[in-house]
Amino acid sequence: MTIRRRTLNTLLAGLPLAAAAPLALAQKRKDSAVLGMILEPTTLDPTTASAAAIGEIVHYNILEGLTKIAMDGAVTPLLADNWIHTPDGKTYTFMLKKGVRFSDGAAFDANAVKFSFDRARAAGSTNKAKKAVFDNISSVVAEDAHTVILVLNNADALMPFRLGENSAVILHPDSAAGAGTKPVGTGPYLLDSWSRGSALTLLQWPGHRDAAKVRLQRVTFRFINDPSAQVAALLAGDIDGMPRFGALQSLKQFQGDKRFMVEVGSTSGKGIVAINNRKAPLSDVRVRRAISHAIDRQAFIDGAQEGLGRPIGSHFAPTDLGYLDLTRIHAHDPDKARALLKEAGVATPLNLTLTLPPPPYARKGGEIVAAQLAKVGINAKIENVEWAQWLAGPFKGNFDLTLINHVEPLDYATAYADPNYYFGYDSANFRGLVASLAATSDQKEKARLWRDIQRLLAGDAVNAYVWNPAQVAVFRKGLRGLWNSSPIFANDLAALSWAPAA
Repeated sequence: MTIRRRTLNTLLAGLPLAAAAPLALAQKRKDSAVLGMILEPTTLDPTTASAAAIGEIVHYNILEGLTKIAMDGAVTPLLADNWIHTPDGKTYTFMLKKGVRFSDGAAFDANAVKFSFDRARAAGSTNKAKKAVFDNISSVVAEDAHTVILVLNNADALMPFRLGENSAVILHPDSAAGAGTKPVGTGPYLLDSWSRGSALTLLQWPGHRDAAKVRLQRVTFRFINDPSAQVAALLAGDIDGMPRFGALQSLKQFQGDKRFMVEVGSTSGKGIVAINNRKAPLSDVRVRRAISHAIDRQAFIDGAQEGLGRPIGSHFAPTDLGYLDLTRIHAHDPDKARALLKEAGVATPLNLTLTLPPPPYARKGGEIVAAQLAKVGINAKIENVEWAQWLAGPFKGNFDLTLINHVEPLDYATAYADPNYYFGYDSANFRGLVASLAATSDQKEKARLWRDIQRLLAGDAVNAYVWNPAQVAVFRKGLRGLWNSSPIFANDLAALSWAPAA
């Protein structure tokens, strides 16, 4: 069974680079690699926390799920050998691989799957896919040691894709509690060391079922959120690549350097100015529409993303099947923004706080957004915070505006059907559309409801929908297998290798 998504794989060409630092360290690494990451996760358990950086490290490397999502979005078996579903789409039967073990010696079997999924759907679970995926599972049955049956409340044709996301990795009951700092999985790598604030290293696990196919014995992730430091680390040979390069203003340097490859691909990201729907006057749809009209999406993409990205008008990516371009609903129109604020009875200047997490798109893009809002009478005071502060503040609902990229694919139900989610959208109409979509098996009705969901979010201006980011990978020539598109945020380290020296 295969699910595919449209991808872009365009190789950039550019200007030559002046002389750069020697690369002796990088040239010596042939059974190892060092990759740069913008953000450091606060935990290594993707089943209890939402940060995409967790999956960049552990997913497919330490922790595995029943299925695997490839760089092009195709879904293939991983811990499951195969699966079937009933005609009504409400029962999935997964046949599991035999002979698989966790790195601590525990057996992988149907009971481990049942434990992991029951844990994810339990009351009090903080799994980010609880509402979208696991609440729809009415029962998990371990029919025998290598057969698991999932019975759904409503049909979900995307279930194989969902089970390939990092929220559905399989943990063993004996080690799950420690997964945040000492994850134990069935993947090809083990956690070697984690120096907080600096780097994390994985070592190849010799006991993995496909250990002979793994070329790199050691992979280190270095956490570098400063754009200039990313550039310096690449040029000095301190890192071999950044799968998600943040210093986009420096791309021309690398395009002309024959030692590097620069590749641009697609993502499922939705970059938004998130709006706290609970706080007056932001609770007034006219004010949220004014904010949306104030933002010039293309100017943001050109200024903060070097033109790499696509404007969006709802919480959906252009790679999503059935995507609608709704940017016209709140096209850039400062006069209309000012009129809406006046209609809502808002005295200007309206003073708000714009809280920005560390990624370059936020820090640089936030300045652009603040300048655009100022032109319509909204004074957005910028507050820069670290990632842990963002999770403890805006993500808990304590904010006015924030600029954030939602990277998880098809997360509309998680983000908008839960009134307790951080921006506080509370719409019975939206929840009804989501429930109807989940319940119907008629494809025409599904397509209609999919369009209605997108239009409702755009019309309600829940957030200001700005851009779908491109993925930019910069890496040393000779490093093979690095993802240049991200249907999900992951780095499949078992696919990496170095080309033989010329």
